[in-house]
Amino acid sequence: MTFLTWALRFIIFLILLVFALRNTQPVSLRFILDHVWEAPLVIVLLVFFAGGTILGILSVIGVIFRQRREISRLKREAAKPPQPAVPEPPALT
Repeated sequence: MTFLTWALRFIIFLILLVFALRNTQPVSLRFILDHVWEAPLVIVLLVFFAGGTILGILSVIGVIFRQRREISRLKREAAKPPQPAVPEPPALT
């Protein structure tokens, strides 16, 4: 199974390497106020992929910390000795 995983990773790496080598033409990104950034297409794609990854991670950080706090609260509650049950008074008829 480990061999299969590494073989799949190697194949994906080769596909991405060939893609990068075939797309080295310069592209121009035009920003506000006529600011132009020229770079190879592969670099532009890498920068936007990294930016999207960072934004995705930042969007989930709040949920992760909230879940960690909830888990630690539940662990503290589970570690407490159980409270004795209060018997109900007899019903008057």
